[in-house]
Amino acid sequence: MKPKQILFETIEGNSSKRVPWVPFVGCHGGKLIDVNAEEYLKSEDLIVEGISKAINLYEPDGIPVIFDLQVEAETLNCKLQWNKDNPPTVIGHPLNEGIELSELQIPNKTDGRFPKILNAMERINDKFGDEIALYGLITGPFTLGLHLLGSQIFMEMFDNPEYVKKLMNFTKKVAKKTAEMYIEAGMDVIAVVDPMTSQISPKDFGSMVKPAVKEVFEHIRSLGAYSSFFVCGDAKQNIEEMCKSKPDNISIDENIPLDYVKDISNKYDISFGGNMELTTVLLMGSHQKAKKHALECMEIGGEKGYILSPGCDIAYDTPAENIQAVSEVVHNKDAYDLMEDFEDIEEENIEIELPDYDNEDKVYIEIFTLDSKSCAPCQYMVNSVYEAISDEMKEKIVLNEYKIKEKESVARMKKLNVESIPSVLIDGESKYQGTPNKSELQEEIINKIEEKT
Repeated sequence: MKPKQILFETIEGNSSKRVPWVPFVGCHGGKLIDVNAEEYLKSEDLIVEGISKAINLYEPDGIPVIFDLQVEAETLNCKLQWNKDNPPTVIGHPLNEGIELSELQIPNKTDGRFPKILNAMERINDKFGDEIALYGLITGPFTLGLHLLGSQIFMEMFDNPEYVKKLMNFTKKVAKKTAEMYIEAGMDVIAVVDPMTSQISPKDFGSMVKPAVKEVFEHIRSLGAYSSFFVCGDAKQNIEEMCKSKPDNISIDENIPLDYVKDISNKYDISFGGNMELTTVLLMGSHQKAKKHALECMEIGGEKGYILSPGCDIAYDTPAENIQAVSEVVHNKDAYDLMEDFEDIEEENIEIELPDYDNEDKVYIEIFTLDSKSCAPCQYMVNSVYEAISDEMKEKIVLNEYKIKEKESVARMKKLNVESIPSVLIDGESKYQGTPNKSELQEEIINKIEEKT
């Protein structure tokens, strides 16, 4: 049976001969061919070269051709900041800078980087489409809305919900058009990637997001492709609403217990995937640790309707041998015994000294992120914190972002008992697991400053 058929059977919720494997290769494809992320994501030829190498190295059943949630935003006048080891970051929000929603146009094949991406998709499809399931990743309606409006969208949800619904209607149309273009270019699975939905309540998800994404999934289905709903961050509260949106598959990251997702998705007869840890295992762990973790995920996911994949796009500097180790386990699962083969793996012990928060003169604000340059929920959380801090506050605050791509940050996170990413801590106490309300955060900081003066 061809790899893509194994994945198709699984995404339909059936049992297959083995668990399918989808490494979410984004700018990591650039690392494989020794070019930086900016060069890679701007070049048709380099994308083809990088994904071709990833397919040969990692033996996937499915793979995205590109993982960049700023493609649509770029065509809609969002200003980008390019990075060398991450996808670009949105730093300009046109609807918050004088442009009206009515002035924005649905992008087409000739806009922005779409010509290069579509050509790359067609070329990858010509080379591998008979064997491998190809994923086209599109930006979800809510995340694209946030790119266009900025964090102001959270205030508008309360003050002007009708405007937000109009915005979702527009971003839904962008998603449908992008899906059409990608399917025409040969993509088998369209993944709607909407990480910022982890920052809203089930009620807001149901009223603002679900009508839009449900229509997108219906459109994808009508065009003969499969669909996946991809979310990252602590979106546990919204898993059921995601299933009610009726995608073929949902995909999550390590913030959400895999067994919980399995129970909810089974209830709605929807396949599920994800949960390989991007940083502590794939980026910073050993190949043995990667094998053990893959086996653990497969044991929980089971043999019906589960797709093994990382929780988001693989970090640029992830060692190729760790991803190859996962592939080896997928293709030779019966050769490994979970307890006997990996019982000697030990965790690295890094000593972290924390401030004496109660007796320090300054207020410590610590933000734990995957990386605010590459993770949309992390980016908007960090931005919200900076926006909440006035010039008068700055001398009385110590502010740091701890990226869990770094071992010391992971050790600090564990010592402080941080349970989800992204999170904001104030004087060592966890306060926010999502984008904070500006006025609430300001009040929290002011109260802490007053306690210490």
